[in-house]
Amino acid sequence: QVQLVESGGGLVQAGGSLRLSCAASGRTFSTYLMGWFRQTSGKEREFVASITRRGGSTSYADSGKGRFTISRDDAKNTVYLQMNSLKPEDAAVYYCAASMYVALSSAPTSYAYWGQGTQVTVSS
Repeated sequence: QVQLVESGGGLVQAGGSLRLSCAASGRTFSTYLMGWFRQTSGKEREFVASITRRGGSTSYADSGKGRFTISRDDAKNTVYLQMNSLKPEDAAVYYCAASMYVALSSAPTSYAYWGQGTQVTVSS
């Protein structure tokens, strides 16, 4: 089992950047597929990015391609989401998630463990 705690959210102007972090407990962090999702009020949770074990492969939702970068530091049990050129439509609660799957997945149902979320607000 793994526990996840996100941080790094906040208020930023459109065009600005934020780096989200997700710290994981446990000694098996490196074995998990990790993902970032986001959710706004009244909408379903939306895939943002995922990264395989050891960071071999990544995938992104079209909305974030070229602007967002997911990475992981297994020595620190942490996964990151660097977000650049932020837009007002990027505003949401961002969640970190962990999965036992090996292959990249954008489906929330693939992820068994979730953090509590961190709020990102983008002003226009």
